[in-house]
Amino acid sequence: MAIEPQTGKRLAQVLAHRTKQDYAQFMQALAARYPKAQKIRLVQDNLNTQDVSAFYETFPAEQAFALAQRFEFYYTPKKASWLNMIEIEFSALSRQCLARRIATKDQLEQEVRILVKEREAQGVTIDWQFSIAKARQKLHRHYQQLTVEPLQPQETSVPLY
Repeated sequence: MAIEPQTGKRLAQVLAHRTKQDYAQFMQALAARYPKAQKIRLVQDNLNTQDVSAFYETFPAEQAFALAQRFEFYYTPKKASWLNMIEIEFSALSRQCLARRIATKDQLEQEVRILVKEREAQGVTIDWQFSIAKARQKLHRHYQQLTVEPLQPQETSVPLY
């Protein structure tokens, strides 16, 4: 699934597995939604299937290269998937659709498609309020503690003018 947080545009697919080929085909569909965009900035998890090599394993080299050039990747930290806005969308999808038994994959695809269209039509966006200041406050224990010693002038044998 992909979401454009400020506009509420979404793209979703229901797949039996998460293979590199599935990822590459999804990314191709995503790129097709933005034909005029020179670069698509993408924030995503650090899954082993989600990298440029998937393009080369799925498509001919020229096509893979062209697709890879369309994206600028940003990866969420491995232990901080909660930073990924798509988790908000998955949560809504889970509450409204996936929290019950669905008999077939076809029915699941239909339910997901309907929900995604409804949310897009309603213009549901993500009001992301996690700022840099809040990130520093919440993640302070992950930053290295630096001790900075004042710079001392160093003697040199090179004449200075």
